[in-house]
Amino acid sequence: MEVYIVGICIAVCGNFLISISLNIQKYTHVRQSQRGTRPYYTSRLWWCGILLMGVGELGNFAAYGFAPASLIAPLGCVSVIASAVISVVFLKETLRASDILGGALALTGTYCLVTFAPHSSPHVTANMVERSLVSWQFLIYFMFEAILFAVLMYLYKCRNIKHIIIMMLMVALVASLTVISVKAVSGMITETVHGSHLQLTYPIFYIMFIIMVVSCAFQIKFLNQAMKMFDATEIVPINYVFFTASAVVAGILFYEEFYGLSLIYIIMFIVGCLLAFTGVFLIARARPSIKMDRVFISMGQIPGKSCTDKVQPQSDDSKYGTLTSKFTCNSGIQQDEA
Repeated sequence: MEVYIVGICIAVCGNFLISISLNIQKYTHVRQSQRGTRPYYTSRLWWCGILLMGVGELGNFAAYGFAPASLIAPLGCVSVIASAVISVVFLKETLRASDILGGALALTGTYCLVTFAPHSSPHVTANMVERSLVSWQFLIYFMFEAILFAVLMYLYKCRNIKHIIIMMLMVALVASLTVISVKAVSGMITETVHGSHLQLTYPIFYIMFIIMVVSCAFQIKFLNQAMKMFDATEIVPINYVFFTASAVVAGILFYEEFYGLSLIYIIMFIVGCLLAFTGVFLIARARPSIKMDRVFISMGQIPGKSCTDKVQPQSDDSKYGTLTSKFTCNSGIQQDEA
């Protein structure tokens, strides 16, 4: 079996587990609120959801060690599709025509991505990461990112412009660093496990690990702020598009994943991205609300804002919302404005 296929399978399974995890947690919040008993975090079912989330996140982390970032990142649409299916099957939510069309487009786009994306990338070693960090293309890209992030932060903090594009762009800029660092750490661990070279003795491994942790923390912070101000139906598609674009650009510039790829493959990869983007927009668009009593019939996500007013925990709670951007938003859960 090709190595990249292992990465694809791990990423798909990881995204599916995360989708189930988010629905389990949401069901627990609703059930505990209806019963008016103990806090949600005292429930065994809630901790089962947390455990599934951890396993799913670990799977996505490992997937970057087996396949290019530009191939793994777009597979985040799997969690969007899975959430829609769970909502229809377990919550008996009405299956809309846009759900069917969006699912078909997302699946078609995913097939194009898997088929035409680069299937191999250079072995990620400490020396390779060090060379890439000082390469001229990455330095130019990083300077552009830093300037753009400073401008967006000025508009957000100083000018008090709370636009969803500004928020999602900040998340995406930080996400590009997350993708670079995650693939670096995962790749060096993979090389070490294979026994070819011991990568954990190089200082660059721990530098990239710190960058990964810090960038994830800031990414979650900005994303939670956005979830307070905007509906998940707006955040889900925009975040997916921006995250995927930032991951692909990071893979191209830092890991040279598109080097040697033919023009027709590049065009079909772009077409696959556009199809997946459109599918996610259609699935996430205007999710209908459901009645609270249905929650006790089936388990799943609660897309309606009116249903989550007294159920959803605060988005800045350390026990909830601890996913990276593409997985937090894919839950389809709406939060009220702070």
